[in-house]
Amino acid sequence: MKETEEKIVTPTGLPENAFRELGADEEYTPVMSPAHDQKEVTFYSVTMGVIMAIVFSAAAAYLGLKVGQVFEAAIPIAIIAVGLSGALGKKNAIGQNVIIQSIGACSGVIVAGAIFTLPALFILQAKYPDIVVNFYQIFLSSLLGGILGILFFIPFRRYFVKDMHGKYPFPEATATTQVLVSSQSAGKSSDGQAKTLVIASLIGGIYDYIVATFGWWAETVVSTAAGWGATLSEKTRLVLSCNTGAALLGLGYIVGLKYAFVIFAGSIFVWWIVIPLMGTYGAPEIAALAPDAIFSGYARMIGIGGIAMAGVIGIVKSWGIIVQAVGLAGRELKGKSSGSKEVRWQMDISMKHIVFFIALALIAVMLFFWFGVIHTLWQAFVAWLVVVVIAFLFTTVAANAIAIVGSNPVSGMTLMTLIIASAIFVGIGLKGTSGIVASMVIGGVVCTALSMAGGFVTDLKIGYWLGSTPRKQESWKFLGTLVSAATVGGVIMVLNEVYGFSGPNALVAPQANAMANVIEPLMMGGDTPWILYMVGAILALILNWLGVPALAFCLGMFIPLSLNTPMLVGGAVAYFVSNSSKDQAVNDRRRDRGTLISSGLIAGGALFGVFAAITRFAGYEYANPLSEGMTQILGCVAYALLIGYLIWDSKRVKK
Repeated sequence: MKETEEKIVTPTGLPENAFRELGADEEYTPVMSPAHDQKEVTFYSVTMGVIMAIVFSAAAAYLGLKVGQVFEAAIPIAIIAVGLSGALGKKNAIGQNVIIQSIGACSGVIVAGAIFTLPALFILQAKYPDIVVNFYQIFLSSLLGGILGILFFIPFRRYFVKDMHGKYPFPEATATTQVLVSSQSAGKSSDGQAKTLVIASLIGGIYDYIVATFGWWAETVVSTAAGWGATLSEKTRLVLSCNTGAALLGLGYIVGLKYAFVIFAGSIFVWWIVIPLMGTYGAPEIAALAPDAIFSGYARMIGIGGIAMAGVIGIVKSWGIIVQAVGLAGRELKGKSSGSKEVRWQMDISMKHIVFFIALALIAVMLFFWFGVIHTLWQAFVAWLVVVVIAFLFTTVAANAIAIVGSNPVSGMTLMTLIIASAIFVGIGLKGTSGIVASMVIGGVVCTALSMAGGFVTDLKIGYWLGSTPRKQESWKFLGTLVSAATVGGVIMVLNEVYGFSGPNALVAPQANAMANVIEPLMMGGDTPWILYMVGAILALILNWLGVPALAFCLGMFIPLSLNTPMLVGGAVAYFVSNSSKDQAVNDRRRDRGTLISSGLIAGGALFGVFAAITRFAGYEYANPLSEGMTQILGCVAYALLIGYLIWDSKRVKK
């Protein structure tokens, strides 16, 4: 009877018990037979994984610096892998597709670690010319941080993906797994998915390319473009704004209404309550400022304090997980693990090897800090200690966030790291421009480590559901990290030359600008807004007490309103599509198709954004003859048409 139950599968091709908690004597059997070796690591899978890592690193870096959100590359890479394996006639390619996805997905996590911190050096370089930014600093910071994230998370793998089976939703891993398993269960379905993705990518890409290159319609619609809006802003400092890009609309759809609404609520709290109060009743020097200036100089600091406190709350909540995982790793190191270690699809890299590699990585980090950043042994050692402790403690916070909501709050945890590290560095005499460089490079290592740990849990959960060998995923993840770190370093250098990260026409880089705002007063002897940080910290405690996701709310507080509004729009579209039929099965299929289309909008918008940057880098400038008022109207029309396309195509599902 048990053998029969194990063969029951869902319409997606996964076993019936893939998404629920297991019974006392029940076991999960993956799609690929655990009793046999599977074709996973081949020349084809490794080569395609590396290509995906390069392409999506460039795309994700551009998008992240432009809007402050880095899309997860796992879904579009998985769809491309499935489409290619079908086009090439590869049989039983699911194991190879997992490796392609795992290597390629390094792109998004490495990019997040790099662009949230390191562009702050370029931002501050404009004020302090003696700050020197080298390619090798960006590259090594990303590479070493990614390696630490991989090694620190492996001891937690069994807990998150096996012991907690059915207890975490893993939204990103679920969607990616369904795409990958479709090639195993229905060839025509996978071809249709690939076609849908390509069409959506072209639509999103061409749409965003036209906006970025020609400006035929407004990239951001704002209330101040109208007479009533300008008057409202002047008298009350109240503004409305929304980015009309395809990538952000798709991102909001995948995030979903609940989480997008919490982020938007944080943004509304700052833009429609705090800023009007400061602009109306604040000190004269504050009241005279425009809403954007009040936000960047004052109101945003409340969000930074809230993010820092939310990170502390996350560590406290995850302490039991940390103790359990360390104990499990310790038992394996002593050779006291259970016999399950012999099963192929549960075999990790040997714990003795992990300890050895961690030691090597930590030595490399220490040497990098000493010879490449700080140049004083004992100060480098203090910096090294800060990185090791914080990166390890926050590993579970990052993984937990990904497992529950599919979004990694790495920027908030890095902000707290910067505040702690900077206070320590000033105490040991490391300040000024040298302290800025040290803090940002070290913040980059921590940020990348946490980003990798959070993203890696998705890869390993996908492998668990499908029956991949964890050891192979873990081993080849290092190659993806190397390629992605090199790519993102080059892209950041190019984008700084083309756009810059501060000024009227620069890339927004909201997290990096926030990091720069935090680090400058700490290191250069200015006034640090501790009161605003404290207000944010207290607010985070209250939100947590009320059961509101504090991290998401506070994240919305320091990202511009124009970037959070389309998140809410995309989330609202997802809710509408998911409830547009009385038949729940139809609703589920429409939701999944919308996820596929949104992934295409994200990937296409980001990739063509890179093409737009190359166009500008080549010296092409288009003189737009349209007035601002006309581009604002056309922006609303174009955005409405894009939303209409997403809804219409998502609902094109037969019963």
